[in-house]
Amino acid sequence: MEFKDELKKYTERLENIKDTLQTEEATKMSLIVPFFQLLGYDVFNPLEFCPEYTADIGIKKGEKVDYAILMGKDPVILIEAKSVNKKLDRHSSQLFRYFVSTPAKFAILTNGIEYKFYTDLLYHLFQLKTSYFSKKLQKLTKFQVEYKINFLLHIKSCQSV
Repeated sequence: MEFKDELKKYTERLENIKDTLQTEEATKMSLIVPFFQLLGYDVFNPLEFCPEYTADIGIKKGEKVDYAILMGKDPVILIEAKSVNKKLDRHSSQLFRYFVSTPAKFAILTNGIEYKFYTDLLYHLFQLKTSYFSKKLQKLTKFQVEYKINFLLHIKSCQSV
């Protein structure tokens, strides 16, 4: 099956189950983890897709981002998950705290439907109020799908080098 077909099947599944998901954990297991698996990440390998990645900040210990995509031992992308029924607007500051405490260059805030991408590469500052890309999966244009998926797949291919 081609990737486009798999993505279409995934978004149809998303539409069918999203209203039944009541918690963040259900969202992670039913929407977020399968999405990254669809992209080719080994979501069951903590050396690649690490759940509960430690992102301690100063004296505040025990801080954990939901997932980190690792290259070697370093996080490349941080992923903070929220419940499918949560709006993402109020949660970027939490992700910012994790971001500044790790060497990651990209961060994603998601509720399984909407994905907000952040980086400090564009402006040399983590963009708190504005993600450089935010879109609901079901409303992506073909170009946006190819662009963002290629970005995530490129990060994935860099890991195997």
